[in-house]
Parts: sequence; C-alpha cells; structure tokens
Amino acid sequence: MRVEDVDGLRIATFGAGPRVIIAVHGISASLMAWAAVARRLPDGWSLVAMDLAGRGHSAALPGPYGLPRHAEDVLRVADHVGAGSEAVLTGHSMGAYVAALAAAERDFARVVLVDGGLPMPLPASADPDEVLAATLGPALARLAQTFATPEEYVAFFKAHPAFANAWSDDVEAYVRYDLTGPDGALRSRAAGEAVREDGRWLLVESGRIGAALASIKSPLSLLRAPRGLLDQNVGMLPDALAAEWTARLPHLADELVPDCNHYTILFAERCASLVAERLTSAR
Repeated sequence: MRVEDVDGLRIATFGAGPRVIIAVHGISASLMAWAAVARRLPDGWSLVAMDLAGRGHSAALPGPYGLPRHAEDVLRVADHVGAGSEAVLTGHSMGAYVAALAAAERDFARVVLVDGGLPMPLPASADPDEVLAATLGPALARLAQTFATPEEYVAFFKAHPAFANAWSDDVEAYVRYDLTGPDGALRSRAAGEAVREDGRWLLVESGRIGAALASIKSPLSLLRAPRGLLDQNVGMLPDALAAEWTARLPHLADELVPDCNHYTILFAERCASLVAERLTSAR
C-alpha cells in the first residue's frame, strides 16, 4: 500500500497494475475498508481508496461536508492518479451514494455499488435527526467513546454482531487504523460532525440520488448483502427496494451476495473475492 496526501486528503494505492479502480468507503469507515478486496484483485489491476473528509487521516479537513463535496473529492482523486473513463468506480454503503453522484458527472468503464446507493426516502412526518439516531445509533455512540488501549478498541469491535463470527486480520487492521488520541483516551478518527451531516444529507436528499442514478451512462451494477449492519436477517437494501429500482432503471444490474452482512461483504474471504471479481469483469 502506497499512501500520499492530496490537499489534505489521504489516498492509498493498493497494487501496481495499470487498470484502476477508484473506491469509496462508508459513513464512519476509512480507506482500509477496501484492503481485503484490493488484495484479491487479479494481476494488472490497482485500487485507489481515500479517507473521505472527516474520516481516517483526512479527519482534519473541515466542513461543510455533504455527499456532493465527497463526490467532488472522488473526481479530484481520479484526476490526480490519472484515472480516466477506462477506470472503474465503486463505493460501499454511503460511499455507493457518493459514487453515484460522481458517476453522474463523469463516465467510467463501469460503476459498482456495494450495499448502498439506492434512495431510501424519508417519510414526510419523520424527523431526520431521530431517524439518523435510530439508524446509526451504535456508530454515533462509538464516535463519542474513548478507550484505554488499542486492545480495548479491538475487543469492542469483536463484540459487534457483524464481526462476532467473522473476525480476521483484515478487520483488525481496519479497526486499528481508525484509532487516534493519547494513551488512555483513544478514540475513532471519524468526526461525529461529519457523520451526522452526511447522514442527514442522505435522508433529506434522496431525490438527488435518484436523479443521479438515472443520469449515469456507465454500466451500473449493485451488489447487495442479505444481512444488515447488525447481522440481522434483513439487509440494508431489501429485495423490494432493489426490485423497485431495477424496474425504474433497466440499466441497473442487481445481484445478491449470499452469506454476508453489510460489513463482511468487503471482508469475508468468499464475499471479498466475489466483489473483486465483479469489479474487474464486464459481467
């Protein structure tokens, strides 16, 4: 992995192949979310991931945040590494929505949305902040906590329902990368303000996501996990929602990835291998 900073934005390149994938992480994640997939890419490929503003080693970048700002950063990173229309663009979770916005502005060889990217309209009577708290409660709580040692933070993640039966060296590297702060008061690098602002944008601007998806000219596919953020039996993007959007968008190819949850779709060996295959094949 080769790292560099672009105007305060940390980017990492995995591999050295001439064919490039630009990858975007989720709402409280980091570029290390893509390491397991990157390691499974075939020869001739490389994957460029970034820490979005307010996360990882880009945490010091100030707001305002919001997904359009992240989409601009994605395109800036693509320009920096010389990734043109022959590159593949992908995003996981919130990163899939960012990828959709970026792909609406520029053509790519293909766009692969991983367990995200489909609009989920907010009911008219719902309060965005209450919905956000209910949806991201565990993640937001983590951002406010401190931990005495790295091992305590690792243990915290090991108890997470999504990872309880799926721990690996890749997950541990992802978790340790996220830590910052002094001994005895370690915390996540992700800024709570950035997570809340981006989460609220997702809830109130679903129409802009739908419009972006409809305007994408590149081949577009969706990989979904059948289980959710807490490993529950209903995925983040249920079958009915996927069916609604594939009916609206005939160019959207939908695929359910068996036996994974919202997180392990990028970490579990079989799931990460399938994601790597779909990123590098024209299927």
